[in-house]
Amino acid sequence: MAFTHLHVHTEYSLLDGSSKIKELLPRAKELGMDSIAITDHGVMYGVIDFYKKAKEVGIKPILGCEIYVAPGSRFDREQARGEDRYYHLVLLAENNQGYKNLMKIVTRGFTEGYYYKSCYRRLRCSCDRTFPQNTKNHL
Repeated sequence: MAFTHLHVHTEYSLLDGSSKIKELLPRAKELGMDSIAITDHGVMYGVIDFYKKAKEVGIKPILGCEIYVAPGSRFDREQARGEDRYYHLVLLAENNQGYKNLMKIVTRGFTEGYYYKSCYRRLRCSCDRTFPQNTKNHL
């Protein structure tokens, strides 16, 4: 039975990922995986390299991101403490439209929701589904 990692951090997840894309994907192929996801923390800097290398070694790339979801409004600037500061949510793109939506979510996290970390709170994407949208209420 094939196994697929759906929550993988690469060197682009600062202070959390140590897997280098150029080493990760050949090893995944060697272990018999036919697909694998990239879900770096709050960024999508590595998805192009990941996609190209995965195609090169014959693995289906699954593009995603682990985002931070804050409990309050994106306009709140108060710092929450402890367990209520933010939550992690892994988002995976099912197709090209999902990839475009994911890029919008991550971009808005940086431009509107960035306080200490990019955070999101209820964002409506072009596919008419409600996703977490940017907020500044965290940490």
